[in-house]
Amino acid sequence: MEKKQIGRVSHYFGGPGVAAIELSDRLAVGDRISIVGHTTDVEMVVESMGIEHAAVQEAGRGDSIGIKVPQKVREHDAVFKVTG
Repeated sequence: MEKKQIGRVSHYFGGPGVAAIELSDRLAVGDRISIVGHTTDVEMVVESMGIEHAAVQEAGRGDSIGIKVPQKVREHDAVFKVTG
């Protein structure tokens, strides 16, 4: 299994359980990601994502996206795309 860093968590919204992520590479719905930090270790498949409250299927470098996450993540956690 290969991991490539594609972004960082910039904010976590606890009520809806959504992470705001600043991307440094492309990400699409259906991709498997891993979010890793000092106390964070989450692996999941991206089921949906949004930019400015609008649903998108794919986003790229420089985009700020929101995705629903199964547990709390923290600012500055690294986001990796998992392949293989």
